[in-house]
Amino acid sequence: MSYQQKTKETDHSVVEFIESVDNPKKREDAYKLVDIFSETTGFEAKMWGPSIIGFGSYHYKYDSGHEGDAPLVGFSPRKAKISLYFAPGEPKRENLLKEFGKHTTGKGCVYINKVADIDIAVLQSLIVQSVQFLQATYPNS
Repeated sequence: MSYQQKTKETDHSVVEFIESVDNPKKREDAYKLVDIFSETTGFEAKMWGPSIIGFGSYHYKYDSGHEGDAPLVGFSPRKAKISLYFAPGEPKRENLLKEFGKHTTGKGCVYINKVADIDIAVLQSLIVQSVQFLQATYPNS
């Protein structure tokens, strides 16, 4: 049995997904984030799995042989917080996060409550660093 990747790019509508978010402030923030991520990356927003809005993509292959595709960067307006997805292992992230504003971090995510809590210029730097790091790490994507 081969491993099936859970988060794949889908052709579901990003707008429909955002419109299904209950909290009106979260919806507003999701639209703001779509604009910031698209303008910063030059990629259009696509749905990845049922709840991640991703931008661009790369193909990874681990030493274990496991491989798949993932968005270069993305976010998800979840019920509790907004999850921001940047490159795992990107070395400059820690320094940038010191200037980012109110957030918490998980294994591969940075969590924010609302866009008003963060510095947009730092968000753009995080996005750019992430994209450059992944494109350098996985050049054949």
